[in-house]
Amino acid sequence: MDLATIIGIIGAIGFIVMAMLLGGSLDMFVDVPSILIVFVGSMFVVLSQFTLGQFFSAGKVAGKAFMFKSESPDDLIQKIVEMADAARKGGFLALEEAEIPNTFMRKGVDMLVDGHDVDVVRETLAKDINMTTERHDFGATIFKSVGDVAPAMGMIGTLIGLVAMLSNMDDPKAIGPAMAVALLTTLYGAFLANVIALPVAAKLANRKEEEKLNQSLILDGIIGIADGQNPRVIEGILKNYLAASKRGTAEEEA
Repeated sequence: MDLATIIGIIGAIGFIVMAMLLGGSLDMFVDVPSILIVFVGSMFVVLSQFTLGQFFSAGKVAGKAFMFKSESPDDLIQKIVEMADAARKGGFLALEEAEIPNTFMRKGVDMLVDGHDVDVVRETLAKDINMTTERHDFGATIFKSVGDVAPAMGMIGTLIGLVAMLSNMDDPKAIGPAMAVALLTTLYGAFLANVIALPVAAKLANRKEEEKLNQSLILDGIIGIADGQNPRVIEGILKNYLAASKRGTAEEEA
């Protein structure tokens, strides 16, 4: 579970609600027509940009912003070095029974055990990295679309409210509800975009970079094992994926 995402979004919502309570009652910030225009209207506009399957997969994609936990590059390097040492001593077949929780790493090792050529392994894993990156990009795109559409729908609601208000200037009782629609749709649009959609899109983009780095590290490690490189050499190459400060600490511990 990603506490930063959960704490950040809940904290932002909490302070917004607190500001509403300090300004009066929450009831004054609730308007059904405004909610329909912004939240429901935005969903339909975004739906028009994608297929039904793509749209409804957004919920599953969003789960990665809250539940996904990226593996530590240090742990991946340690595992690859262990496998490189085992492969030098007992050949690729020695890796067949190795416990490899990472599915991408397991796929590469299985290809080595099955006797695939190094170039085939490299091309297959590189293709897998590209496809994974595209899936992450697509997931972020859906939420970026929500972030773009929500303020626009808020503006549409504002214009609707202003038209209704100006059309009923002779009826003071109608001015208040129309003005509420005009202002609250703008508020709802900004809220949906900046508190929910855009933060989730940014988090998914971060997840993409984390996973791409780990998979690239694994790819280099698998190719190093396939080429029969010394485990210490492989370790030195893979440590280039670490930040300079962590790289120095890891080398001192080694």
